[in-house]
Amino acid sequence: MSVETFVPSKTVVTLTDTAITHFTKKLASADKSWIRLSTKVSGCTGYAYLLDFADAPQEGDETLVAGDSVNVAVSKDAADLVRGTEIDYVTEGVNGIIKYNNPNVVDECGCGESFNIG
Repeated sequence: MSVETFVPSKTVVTLTDTAITHFTKKLASADKSWIRLSTKVSGCTGYAYLLDFADAPQEGDETLVAGDSVNVAVSKDAADLVRGTEIDYVTEGVNGIIKYNNPNVVDECGCGESFNIG
């Protein structure tokens, strides 16, 4: 019999390969070097994701390198809300959409603009 110990990941978010490809192009055209993820109180269920391009992380941000030219900063206020989230970029019809696969979400509004955690 063996015993396994669960060690939680220290990575706040991960990006899929398609998201890395998308953000690599966007960062190059925006002449920025960072993607910054934060949240704000909004919508009918609690929080909304905010994704911006930045020159550098802000003090207290958690950071990670997601690709050769994709650096991600997560605001310290959003870190617990998004911990374990996978950021994806998908094509739906003719539209490209950023999807947040957040395991902490317990409720979302019907339009998908806001979420709440448990």
